[in-house]
Amino acid sequence: MKTIKTLVMPMLAVLFLSACSSVKVLSDYDRQANFNEYKSYAFYKTGIDKVQISDLDKKRILRAIEAEMSQRGFVKSENPDLLVSIFTKEKEQVDIYNNYWGGYGYYGWGWSPYYWGPGYGRGAYASTRTEGSLYIDLIDADSKELVWQGKGVGNLGNIENIEKKEERIREFVSEILMQYPPNQVAAR
Repeated sequence: MKTIKTLVMPMLAVLFLSACSSVKVLSDYDRQANFNEYKSYAFYKTGIDKVQISDLDKKRILRAIEAEMSQRGFVKSENPDLLVSIFTKEKEQVDIYNNYWGGYGYYGWGWSPYYWGPGYGRGAYASTRTEGSLYIDLIDADSKELVWQGKGVGNLGNIENIEKKEERIREFVSEILMQYPPNQVAAR
């Protein structure tokens, strides 16, 4: 039985940690916009200045957006078709886990009758994590109307390693911008 616990607990930890590392992405767009017309972009400074994160993280996000836009064939311009703005949100998540290895008599939870009994392995623990949201807004430069918005939600954690932090930011931006441009068939 100890062997099963020894194998199952690390597998559950890996599953939990891998679920935490992914980015959940949503996007929305204006069905009337012609996304084939957009070829150039610039950052919307007014919107970006309002974002309440460190200037270093803003730079990291903007660099990641520049790289992704360039890969998609967009050109940064003084006279752009699109304005790119960002904003962020974060919230503290509290996860509570119960450990029900064992129970009371035959009415409780347990892996085997050998482990049943009062108080064996019972307990609960809580952990906290920071869940962050990054929004990327694409605004038509002429009409100043929002034409596309992408949102990425995932665990941020307190990443002290700068390379890992930059990698996580690039992952967020890449996952979000994979949704752009929206499928034109769906717009019909």
